[in-house]
Amino acid sequence: MVAQIKMTEENDASPKVKAVYEDIKKTFGMPIVPNLFKAMGSNADYLQATWNQFKSVMGAGELTRREKELVALAVSATSNCQYCICAHTAALRGLGL
Repeated sequence: MVAQIKMTEENDASPKVKAVYEDIKKTFGMPIVPNLFKAMGSNADYLQATWNQFKSVMGAGELTRREKELVALAVSATSNCQYCICAHTAALRGLGL
């Protein structure tokens, strides 16, 4: 049996989840919420905590966002995570690389 994860779409999300989704779209400059975050939408507190951690790690710091995405892409390639490779490649393209 294959495990299935229910994606919480924006129109089905609670107000708290919708607020996080809006922040995700604004931060990424995207019209949609990535599936990674939709998979967490059934647990608003977990989604919020994960999103806050993501912003903390990928936000302003010693490395630029582009440098952080390059590191994330290298880790994704090393671990052979196709979803992550696609996501970080798209992020890098969005950053002009």
